[in-house]
Order: sequence, then structure tokens, then C-alpha cells
Amino acid sequence: MPFVEIYLRKGKSPEFREAVSAAVHESMREVLQIPEDDRFHVVHDMEPGGILHAPTFFGVERSADSVIIRMTFNRRPPAQKSALFEAVADRLAATTGMRREDVLMTVLETAAENWWALGRTIDPETGFDTRMSPEAVRAGRVG
Repeated sequence: MPFVEIYLRKGKSPEFREAVSAAVHESMREVLQIPEDDRFHVVHDMEPGGILHAPTFFGVERSADSVIIRMTFNRRPPAQKSALFEAVADRLAATTGMRREDVLMTVLETAAENWWALGRTIDPETGFDTRMSPEAVRAGRVG
């Protein structure tokens, strides 16, 4: 049950907001192999001054249209998170025209027991949603 927060500059169209959300969700489906209906995103419209950053950091110029994406889910291997970051950035560039330089992402990992939603069932052995394929569970297991 991933939970996603998307921080955008205020004034973006509903279509743009949906396109960003869809790009993140499809990337999570591809890389994390989550179920299709496992989508819960909150979009935060930030007033001017609500997202503050240096115009150049890590040696890369960033625009005022930077977006911050925070994804929360159970622990995953570093390579899988790296693949997810690349998939989201690629998909956002392809579907919204966003510059990869303006995409900032973070993952917050949490234990499976810290989630609740009516109807959700967890395999006590793996800690993952019972609807996930065995291959997806194996790919996401750590330790």
C-alpha cells in the first residue's frame, strides 16, 4: 500500500496533476509490481515561497517548476528504489514534458504493520499485500 505525496507549485492544471500522479503510479506498478488499484496520492499545491531551493544544487540548474515526490512504502532493495526513481523521472519527462532536473524524489520506508486500510490483507510471512505476485514479493524482500 504505497502512499504518495506530490508537491507542486500552485496553479497547475487538473490534467497536469493527474498526469504526474499517473506517471508515479505506473512506474510503481512496473518496478514495485503493486496491484493496479493500489493508488493513493495526495497532491499539495504550494504557494509561491512554499518550495524553497537554490537555483543550482548538485551542480544542476533547477527551475521554479520543481516537483517533489515523496513515496512511502515497505522496505525495498536499493536497486529497486533506484530503478523506481529512474522510471518516474523518465515517465514524467515523456508524459508531462517535465525536465528531469526539476524532479526531486524521496522514499520513506516503513514496516508493514504501520499501515491500515479496510480490506487490505497482509501475508504474515512476507509482510506484503496478499494480492501481489510471488515474484513481486521475492523481488521486494530484504534479508
